[in-house]
Amino acid sequence: MSDSKRRERGLAKFNEVYCGDLPAPPAGAMAFFDLMLEQLFGEVWTRPALSLRDRRLVTMGVIAALGEREPFAIQVRSALKNGELSPEQLREIVILNEVEKVIAEQARASE
Repeated sequence: MSDSKRRERGLAKFNEVYCGDLPAPPAGAMAFFDLMLEQLFGEVWTRPALSLRDRRLVTMGVIAALGEREPFAIQVRSALKNGELSPEQLREIVILNEVEKVIAEQARASE
């Protein structure tokens, strides 16, 4: 697949994932964004084995584990806007992530 086709496919998936709320810079303006758009969204997020919701849940877990609040908030807004998760489900995700994080920290500390 050509880079331009991969970028088009990646941009379409990016806009679907983020409901068109996040602006994409023009091609070539940001090398890392171009790579992310073509590889992450053009190749990985378009694979058929997981749904958009499944991928979002994995992404939210990774972002939560890294303690990245703003990217997590972006995922929450997009999940709500896309109808992938309800407010109740999102509360449970936050609770589960926090409890799992504390348990993992305590287990590591007790070694």
